Amino acid sequence: MLTSLFAFLCRFPVLKRLLWRRWYQFLARRFAIPEWQTMNYGYRALPVPESLTLEPSEQGERYGLQLYNAVCSAHPLAGKHVLEVGCGRGGGAAFLHRYGKPAAMTGIDFSAQAIALCKERYDRPGLTFLTGDAEKLPFADASFDIVVNVESSHCYGSMPAFLAEVRRVLKPGGRFLCADFRDHDKIAAWREQMLASGLKITAEREITPNVLAALDADNDRKLALMQRILPKSLYASFSDFAAVKGSLVYEHFRTGEMKYWRFELVKA
Repeated sequence: MLTSLFAFLCRFPVLKRLLWRRWYQFLARRFAIPEWQTMNYGYRALPVPESLTLEPSEQGERYGLQLYNAVCSAHPLAGKHVLEVGCGRGGGAAFLHRYGKPAAMTGIDFSAQAIALCKERYDRPGLTFLTGDAEKLPFADASFDIVVNVESSHCYGSMPAFLAEVRRVLKPGGRFLCADFRDHDKIAAWREQMLASGLKITAEREITPNVLAALDADNDRKLALMQRILPKSLYASFSDFAAVKGSLVYEHFRTGEMKYWRFELVKA
């Protein structure tokens, strides 16, 4: 019931932004636990799972970090100025900073509480976290070589406004690397928004099977974590949010009602 009401209210851009902000503020404030570092549905290579080497503290977030790797691995980050828009709890930005070795890695999120959590967890030279709006990025024109956006854009009030900001802050020749989900009948419109932004699509691929494989592989860990930290009143809502097996979100991926896509774009 709550999931359906949330989805209905998200049809209105102003309410959509407000609801998602309040939700992520709540999550960061209430569940500041070290084993929860990323906020995406994950990725698993098929048919042979990847052998990504992770730190011991990252092992529980393997599938979420593998999604970052799948989104960014085709474009070396070393020596680049990289921005992640919608960095959430900071685990993805910290992973890209450690493994990609960019000259500077910046994460931005509209949840001040989430950013406070990021700063507390990841105090490293060259890794910066800021509170800010994806549709009004607080950076000068042509500031970044690469902009990353992982499972975040579905929360925004205006995708065209966000894409215009991405294009503005990218340097000429800069890359926009993103992955997210949409209802199956909205994929074409999403793609048209990207084309209309002035950015050129250089690669695109549906990765719904990889996301479903990650959800299956990570299901037991998520259930155990939910049972440990959640009151019963939040269990149903979190089941959908985490897309555990049998939840509405999981079933929408399984039946094809929702699709997950990865895109790479360039600023010509």
